[in-house]
Amino acid sequence: MITRIAVLLATAAATTSGTAQAQTYPAKSIRIIAPFTAGGPVDITARILAQKMTESWGQQIIIENRAGASGTIGTDAVAKASADGYTALLSSSAHVIVPSILPKVPYDAIRDFAPVSVVMSSPLLLVVTPTLPVNNAKEFIALAKARPGELSFASAGAGSSTHLTSELLKSVTGTKMVHVPYKGQSQAITDVIAGQVPFMFNTLPAVIEFARAKRLRVLAITSEKRALQLPEVPTFAESGYKDMITGSWYAAWLPAKTPETIVSRWGNEIVRIVNLPDVRERILGLGGEPVGNTPVQFDAFQKTEALRWAKIIRESGAKAE
Repeated sequence: MITRIAVLLATAAATTSGTAQAQTYPAKSIRIIAPFTAGGPVDITARILAQKMTESWGQQIIIENRAGASGTIGTDAVAKASADGYTALLSSSAHVIVPSILPKVPYDAIRDFAPVSVVMSSPLLLVVTPTLPVNNAKEFIALAKARPGELSFASAGAGSSTHLTSELLKSVTGTKMVHVPYKGQSQAITDVIAGQVPFMFNTLPAVIEFARAKRLRVLAITSEKRALQLPEVPTFAESGYKDMITGSWYAAWLPAKTPETIVSRWGNEIVRIVNLPDVRERILGLGGEPVGNTPVQFDAFQKTEALRWAKIIRESGAKAE
């Protein structure tokens, strides 16, 4: 009986302490670690949040770009940081993908972090060289099945989203195609335009101008709904391939064991920010889609994503460069 009372008192004290901490939070500046280089989509997403959070919370939100080792250096720093809400991670879907590609990472991508919210998602477009005799996803897949192992696809590098999305397409459709990795997307796009490689997946900002100029043909998009920027492009789901709903996504995490009240405060703030008209416009301008889900929803989503990509990576034998 005494032991039970002691446990109840300890639980009540912890709850009271967490509530009090949340009421005074934040009492100092906050550091968001972006584990990739400045200027990329992770960095841009982090800075969108930082500006709005600084305005509403009255504390400086500092972005620290700590790139290297496929994002694991900066991510590990957050995993080992104090769970007090003053160090956060803003990363991409690579967070749950990289552990299946690299032979070893110094943290557990699920257990060592408290999921907060997905800020935005960025679907990918299936683009082909204009001379390829296909006009939609069904015709493309029919061609791939008729010519097993003959079609090749470009990517921005082994293990990149532009690579793994093609591997997902192979898995979903039962087709055989050959990967041609590049050191970045610029030359990859150039060679698809020139017809050196028949197709690739890439983001909307990377290909939209080439599509409008008819230098690339866009067959389908991996989002649930058509993109506002290219409303004439159908989704894979419309063509009967619902398992091709995918894309890169950008989200926030806190260290594991961060008080639930602080995690909730972060989650509520991100939902508020992504629903601001100017932020939604900015995200759409980047070729993304605003999200803003709850920590519980995000947790279920990231676990599903981790399992899905682990299977694709295992089947394809993909390895990070």
